[in-house]
Amino acid sequence: MKNYRDSDYAANKKAKGIVYRFANQTIEITLEDYLRENPDKNEADFTELKSLSDEIYLKQVRAENAQTKKNVSIHSLEATTLCCVASPEDALIEAEEQAENQRQRRKIAAKALSTLTEAQRRRYLLSTVQGLSTWQIAAMEGANQKSVYESLKAAEKKIKKVLAND
Repeated sequence: MKNYRDSDYAANKKAKGIVYRFANQTIEITLEDYLRENPDKNEADFTELKSLSDEIYLKQVRAENAQTKKNVSIHSLEATTLCCVASPEDALIEAEEQAENQRQRRKIAAKALSTLTEAQRRRYLLSTVQGLSTWQIAAMEGANQKSVYESLKAAEKKIKKVLAND
């Protein structure tokens, strides 16, 4: 509750009558006003109605407080992605940029692989893509493990050189 004293609930609770607040005025219906307008009613009826109005205002305040606790200031969300959704145009541009970046990476990878000998390219792909060890590649090719290792080191050196130039 932001300011209890200014709330409808507080005004109604403190007053002897029933308080109704409108945008341009506040009306208080007293016991005398109620009995004058409703001659067949008595003080107990007014007290019951006053208690009911207090209860209604209290429920209203509790509902407002529950909702206010769920509200989050938009200023604290400005730096997060929860605050906005990319427009379709932005999403399309992002997808195009990602596709272009992927094309560029493939082009560079193809260029780097083209500098390798056939044996280096085959061994490099077996090592990096399939995750095979130098021992496994050597056994597969019927080659010496040390020569496979040196071939991979030479391939990495060539690839790093190509990547450094791009």
